[in-house]
Amino acid sequence: MSKPDAETGAAGVPRHIAIIMDGNGRWAKRRFLPKILGHRAGAGILRKLALEAEDLGVEYMTLYAFSTENWGRESAEVSALMALLGEQIQQYIDDADRHNMRLAAIGRRDRLPAGLVNGLNELERLTGSHTGLRVYMALDYGGRDEIARAVKKLCKDVLNGSVSVEDIDEPRLSEQYISARLDAPDVPYPDLLIRTGGEKRLSNFLIWQLAYSEFYYTDKLWPDFTPEDLRAAVLEYKDRERRFGIRS
Repeated sequence: MSKPDAETGAAGVPRHIAIIMDGNGRWAKRRFLPKILGHRAGAGILRKLALEAEDLGVEYMTLYAFSTENWGRESAEVSALMALLGEQIQQYIDDADRHNMRLAAIGRRDRLPAGLVNGLNELERLTGSHTGLRVYMALDYGGRDEIARAVKKLCKDVLNGSVSVEDIDEPRLSEQYISARLDAPDVPYPDLLIRTGGEKRLSNFLIWQLAYSEFYYTDKLWPDFTPEDLRAAVLEYKDRERRFGIRS
């Protein structure tokens, strides 16, 4: 994700929607259920929401599925989450030809289970030529970690001579060089961020890319978020005026 802030899509619809899917644990707790059943309920609505987004004319979605900080949760919950992610990816592999969506992941892969990484690689291979909605799953992802990894790549390129110090001396150019080394460099920045669950913070999600995005918060817990709620968020977005720091 490293293209400059994009123009809004057709009919004022955001080209790219990023979502912090918050509230699975609280949803389960309110029903006296194990946390993993909340995560499973949350995973179950993704397909409907993706289809709704495509119907609306959205071109990209990025979903915060597992953060770099989530490794600090109880080991049993982490293990259950990894297993659930593996199940979901296998379902998308089995269903790859039914929809024209392109699915991929951003974030680190060196700490994910080998089976999960293999599944991600296969999913990306099977859907890489699809031309519909592009869905990115942020797995073992943190915004600071992504920026740090991009800077490391840039430093290596300076050391090996493929980029000169003079090339990155001008501030605007240095931003472009870092942007080009983020996890999805061909994807426009999100136009709209949706966060469910009532919290109002970024939680280390896409902190470079969301600099001028519009934010939409809802108290609804993620498993209760519906296609109608997604449509309502897009309608509110269409009523906003984006200025990118420039006064009219």
